[in-house]
Amino acid sequence: MNGIQAADSVFLFISTVLVMIMTPGLALFYGGMVKSKNVLSTTMHSYAAMAIVSIQWVLIGYSLAFGPDVKHLIGDFSWAALKDVSFTPNENYSATVPHNLFMMFQLMFAILTPALISGAFAERMKFSAFLLFTLLWTTFVYDPLAHWVWGVDGWLRNLGALDFAGGTVVHISSGVSGLVLALLLGKRKDFGTTSPHHLPLTVLGAGLLWFGWFGFNVGSALTLNDVALTAFINTNTAAAAASVGWVLVEWYVNKKPTILGGVSGAVAGLVAITPACGFVTPLSSILIGFLGGIICFLAVTYLKYKFGYDDALDAFGCHGIGGTWGAIATGLFATKSVNSAGADGLFYGDASLLFKQLIAIGSTYVFAGVVTFLIIKVIGFFVNVRVDQEEENLGLDLAIHGEKAYHDASI
Repeated sequence: MNGIQAADSVFLFISTVLVMIMTPGLALFYGGMVKSKNVLSTTMHSYAAMAIVSIQWVLIGYSLAFGPDVKHLIGDFSWAALKDVSFTPNENYSATVPHNLFMMFQLMFAILTPALISGAFAERMKFSAFLLFTLLWTTFVYDPLAHWVWGVDGWLRNLGALDFAGGTVVHISSGVSGLVLALLLGKRKDFGTTSPHHLPLTVLGAGLLWFGWFGFNVGSALTLNDVALTAFINTNTAAAAASVGWVLVEWYVNKKPTILGGVSGAVAGLVAITPACGFVTPLSSILIGFLGGIICFLAVTYLKYKFGYDDALDAFGCHGIGGTWGAIATGLFATKSVNSAGADGLFYGDASLLFKQLIAIGSTYVFAGVVTFLIIKVIGFFVNVRVDQEEENLGLDLAIHGEKAYHDASI
């Protein structure tokens, strides 16, 4: 291994563990926003995803997502059980990092995505149904989408659609799937009247997400070059701008700026910049983030209540809507002056990229939505998907897991 290979390997290893910490961060972010009687069950969703997807990815997931192409739609089983996935780099993805390290980096994305979905149905889904859903959804939604966008011969990659770090693959897919589940499971009995039980947990989780997102976005460059550092700058800048945008609009509408709004805005900005971070200028990242914060605030505050769906922790409002805006913004603001391997967007003289981004968005919405619907219907034939009223009243921590997060110290 030469010096460049060693440096790139260290860089990607650090990026991989940064992305890994995002899932425990998400557990805290989501856990603080639910009722105290459901914090452990909500946290369990993220950790269960870490366990299930880690095994699925080694057995078949990585091969389906990144393996040799089958009709531009999915990989084959050539790399099942990591056959031929070794320390030797695979030049189709990177000539300077070990193939098995690239595999682990991509695993962390695959883990986070179904964990994101869990925010939409928090406090009302059977754990057994969640386990089945996570396994099936990762196999039949995430893996094909990852191949379409990032696989060597995936059809969206061949089309020229851009997604630097997962705007469509991770955020739109999880947001849309979360919306479908929220609609199918129905509302919680106290929809519209609940409030977070432990905001400091949520704030800590948001900080870990922001921290880990540098691995998520910057690591997607696979080497520490000028594109990676631009992605680094854009990621932080967009998060800051979105936090400002969300809080300013919230302050105007509700007359008070909140810490929940501040951190929710930051997450919305991180989502919005994800597909664009390696293709746009820092000035563009301010606009993308600021508008992303405002758009997601409106989705969470008005859209959800206008249409009456119970997206419990705003998986669709932040990730679905934020990812959609980010994919569109990539088609507007991308420039080859930042990344010669990218393309020029509408504001740099080429409207065709925006058209390609819209195709990627539309196909992700349809595919994720339809397959999620089918998966949950199939699961419903074998197990109950939603908890019953007694379990919901008691809280899922006790009813399903037999645990309590908080105990009276005097007892």
